[in-house]
Amino acid sequence: MQSPAQRTETPENWDRSGLPAWTYFNEELHEIEKDLLFRRHWQLACHQSDVPEPGSYQCLDMVGERALILRGKDGVVRAFHNVCRHRGARVVADQRGRCKHALTCPFHGWSYGLDGRLNAPLRPKTLPDLDPQAHGLKPIEMEIWQGFVFIRFQEGDQPAVAEVMARHLDEAAPYGIENMVPAHKRLWSHSLAANWKSVRDVDNEGYHVPIAHPALQDLYGKNYHDEAYVEGSNRSFATFNEGPSRLWSVKHYKKILPEMAHLPEDNRQAWLYLGLFPNTVIGIYPDSATFYQEYPMAPGKTIQRGGVYRYRQESRELRLARYLSSRIDRITQDEDDQLIEWSWEAMQSSGFDGIVLSDLEYGVRSHHDQLRALIPAMTLDEEPESVAEANAAMMGEGQRSAAE
Repeated sequence: MQSPAQRTETPENWDRSGLPAWTYFNEELHEIEKDLLFRRHWQLACHQSDVPEPGSYQCLDMVGERALILRGKDGVVRAFHNVCRHRGARVVADQRGRCKHALTCPFHGWSYGLDGRLNAPLRPKTLPDLDPQAHGLKPIEMEIWQGFVFIRFQEGDQPAVAEVMARHLDEAAPYGIENMVPAHKRLWSHSLAANWKSVRDVDNEGYHVPIAHPALQDLYGKNYHDEAYVEGSNRSFATFNEGPSRLWSVKHYKKILPEMAHLPEDNRQAWLYLGLFPNTVIGIYPDSATFYQEYPMAPGKTIQRGGVYRYRQESRELRLARYLSSRIDRITQDEDDQLIEWSWEAMQSSGFDGIVLSDLEYGVRSHHDQLRALIPAMTLDEEPESVAEANAAMMGEGQRSAAE
């Protein structure tokens, strides 16, 4: 576990304001975010156990992109664009499944091997000679960290996942997340009537836990600590409250959870959250691991998705503990969903004139600062006539200042 000396401290006299309201509604900014933040940054697609055997696949659709995570006959997990090289149809239509020997496009029957190579197009004599590799499925950049499969649709400046998350490796490794398996058959997802940044604004601070989340407050609220983003990642950690708990789920969770001797002592009764900019959180509990992320469909519509993973060998007590931790998570998510939508819709009100952040909400500011660094137009209080032009001009000024 990180020592207190390694924790990020809140600076003195920091700017307690948030992003201006227009950044949560502007259509042009929405398109810029899709390109700079979601196509060019790492996105968590699934866990390697979601594709357990050759031919198993899992799909991820976001911001106009279609990813296919596929395990080959050689056991290797690969990522491809779910785009047929003939006419662009989906090679697989379902979000998950298994193709034993090959993937066949449902439009014209072009067939691809489990390594992405083109096997054979339908009626090949009507087509020019096609190189199986060059005309195979287009690969997507991919990296696996602690069993989680990350993809990047387009090349960007964000370092490798292993580099960004390196400071968390020693703490995460004892859990053995890479050997876990799905707790449910499918990943979950749901939509929110809010901007995606509103999800991060709620999730990046624990100031609201005592009031908004009775179960979390009962479980660990007295000991909860958020850390700001440092070079693209952040961390939150809390050991369980000592003494009796009053809520049914929390009381029985703490009672049933076995002693997890393979974990460091400080982590045996604690919940750990690791965040990867811009939109991904990995939750690591003594009984299970989870991830969740959000991505935009429109300035006012967001999809949130995630999955839960368990130990392969699970005792009855551990299974019950996992059920209870998931129950606490579901309750918390419902509470957060309401707060997210309220926060976003408030920005349309004539009575809204910005926010004032507590020291306990510095994580919100640190996320906003990361956004401002990439998209400097977000620093403007007033909505510019053209976000792209304003952003380009401000980036040019920043580059000239750095050169000088």
